[in-house]
Amino acid sequence: MARAAAWMVHAYTTTGVVLGLLMVHLSYDGRVEAVLWLFLVAMLVDGTDGFLARRFRVKEVVPELDGALLDNIVDYLTYAFAPMVLLWATGRLPDGAWGGVVAALPLVASCYQFCRSDAKTEDHFFRGFPSYWNIVAFHVFVLDLSVTATVVLLLVLAVLVFVPVRYVYPSRTEALWGLNMTLATAWLGVYALLVIDLPDPAPLLVAASLAYVAYYAAVSGWLTWSGRRAEAVPSTA
Repeated sequence: MARAAAWMVHAYTTTGVVLGLLMVHLSYDGRVEAVLWLFLVAMLVDGTDGFLARRFRVKEVVPELDGALLDNIVDYLTYAFAPMVLLWATGRLPDGAWGGVVAALPLVASCYQFCRSDAKTEDHFFRGFPSYWNIVAFHVFVLDLSVTATVVLLLVLAVLVFVPVRYVYPSRTEALWGLNMTLATAWLGVYALLVIDLPDPAPLLVAASLAYVAYYAAVSGWLTWSGRRAEAVPSTA
């Protein structure tokens, strides 16, 4: 029974591969809202499969399958690859070969990040911008950004992948866990309402979404700074 439950958790995680395939297919059909809904489903799966894995002791019960590697494969497909396809396929990147170059740069940066052994710290932070390209793509459509603005945003964030700021992992970072989880959950609700509102989202909802992004960036920067400051203070013990 325990092994069956553990394998069901792995199967749950693996649904992300199917979601990613659908994202790519629908992107080339120009069905932006459908892809954004799939982004939301993928985030919900990703936000809950870790809890289920710990609850059912998946690593212990099925040691022959690397759940962390499976999660990385799924996350790369749904958080990085599919969002770049969506932006490129729907004309949000430059025409011709330059569009492919711009789409490739975040993917290359994310390859580096997903393969780093220290991409996540021992106290459950992401090191460097955590490849939230699905959230970036979502805001490109919500804000109706120009091609130029989209390119600049992608390039800046691709560079930030390599900058060792510690970004909050909402479901795992212990610092401010309750507040972070509450706000992240509320933001998922705002996300859904914004997709329903497209192509003319309510300004208040847009402001709420951007406020969460600003909070996330600010609290990640503050926790990085405060952590380094604490490490710099000599121990008096």
